[in-house]
Amino acid sequence: MWTVIYIAANRKLALHLKKALTREGIMVTLRPVGTCQMEELAGYELLVPESEAEDANEVLTATLAR
Repeated sequence: MWTVIYIAANRKLALHLKKALTREGIMVTLRPVGTCQMEELAGYELLVPESEAEDANEVLTATLAR
């Protein structure tokens, strides 16, 4: 089961966070939020397997603190 761990405000941030999670060996997928026609400005949900959610949150916390 996939679970949402973060909602990024835009595609650039979503890709940055996805890269950080992937680097740590965490599977992640992105899903656009809403119906914004401009892909770069749309929000994105970051989803990870439920079993990896705790580890993913630690990685996100460290990444966003930088």
